[in-house]
Amino acid sequence: MLHFNKYVQEGEQFIREVALETNTPWDSIRAFRLTRVVLHAFRNRLPTATSLQLISQLPMLIKAVYVDGWKITDSSKSIRNVGDFIEAVREEGGSSLMSNFVNDEEVIQVVQAVFVVLRRHVSEGEIEDVLATLPKVLRSMITGESDQVKAYFEINSTQNVDPLPNSLSQVTLPPIIST
Repeated sequence: MLHFNKYVQEGEQFIREVALETNTPWDSIRAFRLTRVVLHAFRNRLPTATSLQLISQLPMLIKAVYVDGWKITDSSKSIRNVGDFIEAVREEGGSSLMSNFVNDEEVIQVVQAVFVVLRRHVSEGEIEDVLATLPKVLRSMITGESDQVKAYFEINSTQNVDPLPNSLSQVTLPPIIST
């Protein structure tokens, strides 16, 4: 017998937990979108066997989110560093989530939040199997071991790139010239 109500409740609980971890408990739609983006970015970079083992432990509705649009291949896309994964998350989100990812630190916070919730729903052994397939610097980012992530930001902050403003109060508008 199928228990659709149970599946819905478990999926909604997962999304509510992501909303809480991202400090937006009132916005389950945003949490759903962020969860989808992070799971798809991971999925496309994990070996297929690892992905299948991971989703076997997810709530039914989160499984559906994970596999939505998935084109299973024999090879996964490689990740060399944190920047590659940050860009993968941004690509998955597209223009509809650009406002959620103003800077790289926000992307990392979302990835960590989704992984915190994954750890609650997936066995520790399976989480370790997933992490073992990732480069060390990416494992550090996901688990919050920040030394290597700090190094990433230090390297990128020395490249004289103007960061995007975090709010409109940081935007300087040119003076209005009247004729």
